[in-house]
Amino acid sequence: MQLTGKITADNLMTLEAYSKWRKEHKSELLSHRKLRTVHLGDHISLQFESEMTMRYQIQEMLRVEKIFEEEGIAQEVESYAPLVPDGTNWKATLLIEYPDVNERKRELARLIGVEDRMFVEPEGYERVYAIADEDLDRENEEKTSAVHFVRFEFSPGMCAAIKAGAAVKLGCDHTHYPAHVLIEPETLASLAGDIA
Repeated sequence: MQLTGKITADNLMTLEAYSKWRKEHKSELLSHRKLRTVHLGDHISLQFESEMTMRYQIQEMLRVEKIFEEEGIAQEVESYAPLVPDGTNWKATLLIEYPDVNERKRELARLIGVEDRMFVEPEGYERVYAIADEDLDRENEEKTSAVHFVRFEFSPGMCAAIKAGAAVKLGCDHTHYPAHVLIEPETLASLAGDIA
């Protein structure tokens, strides 16, 4: 899987080439995704996306759906390519996980707006709150979705601090889910690579 800085239909693998690549490299991709996942308390995790994770997602969709026509490929690229960080931000899939269906239903009702209360706080800087669900609204008056897409946009000073190794806190200040955690150094090193 070649990283080019921009995902286009022209630089994706054919279904045949991807099938072969997948067998040899799937464990690398899973390790990369695990490294870039941050757990916030017991029920929320953020999977920070990268060009590699989004290329994999697109290729998997093409493989599973057996999409090989130009229009279908273009739709998948259009859906997922915007989730690749573009040099001044981090982008993540936010997952709210409650194994028990009744507890999940109750908590998703209590956590309306949680995606807007997620923050990243680089050492020495103010909190940066998530810009959530730019593609479509994922909650209603009764509950929030269990999956959200969030973006954390950084100032030039924050970018420089992150690249220089500043500690970074990930948190949530929603009334019903107050939590924060320092991002582990190995994860932070990977995420710093998303900053130009």
